[in-house]
Amino acid sequence: MTHAMLKGSNVPLEATTVRAVLRWTPGQGVPDVDASALLLGPDGRVRSDEDFVFYNQPRHPSGKVWRLGKKRVAEGLTDTIHTDLAGVESGVGQILLVASADGAPFDRVRSLRIVLYDGAVSDGEPLAYFDITPQTGEETALICGELYRRGEGWKFRALGEGYSNGLEGLATDFGISVEDPPSAGEPFPDTTDAPPTDTSAITTVQHPPTLPPQQTYGYPQPTSQPAYGYPQPVITSPAQDFSFPPQGPQFIGR
Repeated sequence: MTHAMLKGSNVPLEATTVRAVLRWTPGQGVPDVDASALLLGPDGRVRSDEDFVFYNQPRHPSGKVWRLGKKRVAEGLTDTIHTDLAGVESGVGQILLVASADGAPFDRVRSLRIVLYDGAVSDGEPLAYFDITPQTGEETALICGELYRRGEGWKFRALGEGYSNGLEGLATDFGISVEDPPSAGEPFPDTTDAPPTDTSAITTVQHPPTLPPQQTYGYPQPTSQPAYGYPQPVITSPAQDFSFPPQGPQFIGR
């Protein structure tokens, strides 16, 4: 039986693996949409940056939550998060299923729906689905729903909660620190009072004669053009740095 979910409703899950499929209808002016997941500990926050599964980190180190990627289907486009609920670490009590839009708010995304399937069945009826309607229309990231523990099992709750500051704002709320890199015109740090550098181990090298402007001798040339054509935001946390490349079509099949 397929459950048609309303916002705030929940349903128990008997399946031990769940495939959460985010689906929408593409069209002119419709932004690209990406699915991601955040694994939350007992305090309702990520335990580390590794608990953020998204397009730039598509698989959790545990191997129990991963992003399958985009596909074209008869109903439109999909992006999918697969979860092995039976194998999720005991320290994880919730898994948020998130949608983020690229460059435009969700009021331009048509027929946004999240559909849950039994991950062990390749072609079965959905377990549940939830049609997501943004509250303000200005949201650029949405928590579509959550998988959460209840006793010895798991349940799914339909949420539809939005963020107007995108995936970065959502990630910040759940424990990931977001920082922007210095702008191109920002001055270098003042090192006037820095301790002198020990030069005793430096060997003097005889430089070659001045070369013509076009002669490079194979050295890579510096460039002032930042990656992707503009400075990229960086997500940092104790384990590593995250960078968000531009979102866009990442289809893996038709």
